Amino acid sequence: MAERCAVVGIGQTKYATCLPVTMDGLVREAALRALEDADLTFADIDAIVIGKAPDALEGVIMPELSLCDALAAVGKPIHRVHTAGSVGGSTAISASTLIESGMYDTVLTVAYEKQSDGNFMWALTGGRSGGAGAGGSFAPWIRNYMRRSGAPDHIGWKVAAKDRRNGAKNPCAHISQADITIEDVEASPMIWDPIHFLEVCPSSDGAAAMVMTNAAGAKRAPRPPAWVIAHAKRTELGVFPGRDPIRPVAGVECAKALYKKAGITDPRRQIDCAELYVPFSWFEPMWLEGHLICPEGEGWKMVDSGATEIGGDFPVNMSGGVLCSNPIGASGMLRLLEPANQVRGTAGDYQVEGARVALGQAYGGPSNYFAMWIVSSEPNPTFS
Repeated sequence: MAERCAVVGIGQTKYATCLPVTMDGLVREAALRALEDADLTFADIDAIVIGKAPDALEGVIMPELSLCDALAAVGKPIHRVHTAGSVGGSTAISASTLIESGMYDTVLTVAYEKQSDGNFMWALTGGRSGGAGAGGSFAPWIRNYMRRSGAPDHIGWKVAAKDRRNGAKNPCAHISQADITIEDVEASPMIWDPIHFLEVCPSSDGAAAMVMTNAAGAKRAPRPPAWVIAHAKRTELGVFPGRDPIRPVAGVECAKALYKKAGITDPRRQIDCAELYVPFSWFEPMWLEGHLICPEGEGWKMVDSGATEIGGDFPVNMSGGVLCSNPIGASGMLRLLEPANQVRGTAGDYQVEGARVALGQAYGGPSNYFAMWIVSSEPNPTFS
């Protein structure tokens, strides 16, 4: 039987653009916070797994090599992961497999982006000018989702207002707007039809880190661990005849594999809360459907009913999500880190009361990379 993996330390930086620190300082700050949370030091770490988006975003090639000193990784195994915007999620899952395999006892995993050191739009277009940006790619899919599902315009505005208000409860959020209203979102400029300015994620600097260990290490942890119950990754080509980018097959299959491993048969009822990768507000209802949390055409109705609010029956993005913090390479790890916060009971002002089982999801590229995990406050939860 595979070794059970547990998250025992979590660290984040404040996600603000143009941080007055070096890239080395950024990742080290997150790592030190995670180690402090786990009551460990770099000497206790057997290996390091690092993830970020393409090197072109900062213009530093193979940064895992130059970051060795900052992460005390000299003489230790250091692994690099990259899967577009989902990379932080893939990085966390890769780290967990190293524990589950028995290869290492304790692993430090770090993901980051320092976008103020580079040019995101230039990098996104492969070094060419005139790119439409991520929103230019996703806006037609969003419009098509609205047409297919019959969703009214205000659903996206409602998600954006919810997440920005949630971000006001998160001391690590880059953007927080405690008093934002649906009307404020509607009144903001149209960037890509139907996406308004306040429905769009920021571009941030920031880092996230987790310390993962085996069952023996979890027993020694000073705070409750988050047990990794199941994880899954799936990928499909970004373009092929007949592809449905609104409901990608890879996303559906990733969710099916995840729930099967966890023993979950009714995700909406058996999962207490979720952090979903929502860089544009409309992806909340799209992923609720695309990951089988609700039937097709019902995701926007969940949003409209208030079910995804903190206090609803399926809270989503309690931390504020990608709409409040988007250091691209770290964003996916944050989506998996925040559910761990929830089941450990360490989420502070955005804690979901009684959270026992939580879902984390990250996606990347043209909605073709997916990384998901289920964490629990118990090593072997049962589902009725």
